[in-house]
Amino acid sequence: MLDHKVRYLQIAFNYDLSLVRRLLPTIPQSDRILLEAGTPYIKLEGMRGVRALRSGWPGHVVADLKTADGAEQEVDMARAAGATAATVLGNTSTESLDYFVDRCQAANLLSMIDMLGVQDPLKTLTRMSQPPDVVVLHRGRDEEGTRGKVIQYRHVNRLRSKFDVMISAAGGVDLREARSAIFNGANIVVVNLVRPADPWQGISTDEDLSAIVDQFLTTIK
Repeated sequence: MLDHKVRYLQIAFNYDLSLVRRLLPTIPQSDRILLEAGTPYIKLEGMRGVRALRSGWPGHVVADLKTADGAEQEVDMARAAGATAATVLGNTSTESLDYFVDRCQAANLLSMIDMLGVQDPLKTLTRMSQPPDVVVLHRGRDEEGTRGKVIQYRHVNRLRSKFDVMISAAGGVDLREARSAIFNGANIVVVNLVRPADPWQGISTDEDLSAIVDQFLTTIK
């Protein structure tokens, strides 16, 4: 469902429905854009938050569930709400990872394994019965301000040497980090929408979103 030769921008909503309603109409239509219902957003708004993105966006919608258990049920919930992709935590059990990937495949969803906190993503995939569609190399939000905490691009070639997976780079991504991600082999760059008062990197919700998104798409092309 995604082209390995194309570089994609994933825009993450992490606040509430009011922000989605305000900003979603300003995002330019592009086959290279995925919209994400971020984990905090889903915890606040539930599956109606995913449905809101689906109703206003014709392309891919990622439900950032970060599933830890009950994989089959959570995949079904996301699919019913209109998601075309979902995430599971890489540090959960191998059984959950296998259930998740199997269920995503059956439901025609992209399976994404979020490697937040995982020291060796290759080891995680090696234990599984089959790989996911996407491996997310993720520097957590709480890690952004920690000196030396970076997105672990060193895993890209190791993963690709064994598995035909796409690589997503997430966590404190601005235009500079987006360039680095693509240089290091990422297929997908995840950028958070960030309110001005918050300390995280991303696209400010007060900026001209359409213009900034075009800049990202040009940068990662």
